[in-house]
Amino acid sequence: MIPRILIVDDEAPARVRLRNLLSDIAGDCPHVLVGEAASADAALAAVATLQPDIVLLDVQMPGASGLELAAQFAQQPERAPLVIFITAYENFAVQAFEVQAIDYLLKPVRATRLAEALGRAVRKLPRGEVATPAARSSFSVQERERLLRVPVCEVLYLKAESKYVTLRTADHAYLIEESLLSLEQELSASFVRVHRNALVARTAIAGVERATVAHVSNNGERELETWRIIVGRIDERLPVSRRQWPVIKALLKSGQVPA
Repeated sequence: MIPRILIVDDEAPARVRLRNLLSDIAGDCPHVLVGEAASADAALAAVATLQPDIVLLDVQMPGASGLELAAQFAQQPERAPLVIFITAYENFAVQAFEVQAIDYLLKPVRATRLAEALGRAVRKLPRGEVATPAARSSFSVQERERLLRVPVCEVLYLKAESKYVTLRTADHAYLIEESLLSLEQELSASFVRVHRNALVARTAIAGVERATVAHVSNNGERELETWRIIVGRIDERLPVSRRQWPVIKALLKSGQVPA
């Protein structure tokens, strides 16, 4: 289905940027932008009259916050739009998922990241469920002269590398020719994005650890603190991007993945 989208942000430049991003991804994510609102009160009125399917919602606004607005939506889930938070603050992610947010994006938002979030939301819309195919139970992979089936439940992570995606199990690594974005959309119930080039099975996350990486800029080289996912069974580490860290942290705290 083609979703109806409402933008809610008290800053006009932020609304302009979201409009431009939506325009940029319209080919991959068809949608109808039904309106904008600059406050929670205006958003409530707009939702009542415009009936959007998805709300792109800021957290910090004058008056009621985006979290308070989403909490009101969550009290009437049968009539409420789906919420994607878009904010400059990473420390509200846990509260965002507690009020049933679909995703939590940090500003400045990239077009690809917004497209991913919208794809996830569309799959949850009642009219979109019928048209969405069921997730596969296995992958077909080629190894030398053999064609093998790898059950999805055995996959630890999927990592984009050049034109291919590496499919990693506890014992082997295979190359498949598929889009990481389409895999994320299909397997979102069991995999979570940790970086722009990697999806990890929720059951494979053994924990997280701090790490430092060298960062080179015009001001010289310095060390930055970051986080890494500990992939269980193979004891491998995968970097967590700054944009995805609030999502991973919220999932760990909420118990949706093993801690």
